[in-house]
Amino acid sequence: MEQETLVVVSKLKKYVKSAHGLNTSATAISAISEAVRKVCDEAAAQAKSDGRKTLLDRDFQGD
Repeated sequence: MEQETLVVVSKLKKYVKSAHGLNTSATAISAISEAVRKVCDEAAAQAKSDGRKTLLDRDFQGD
């Protein structure tokens, strides 16, 4: 089952092209969305373990 894309594809493609001179495939977009899901899931677990109901920037630090 295909999951929803979590990034603005046009902005991502523009960034990769301008920053690195590369094109971006559709499969890369899916992989990036999955990476975003993983990072968000890990940050959410951190927030919950700290007893919070709000994600904060520090939840994404991984320290």
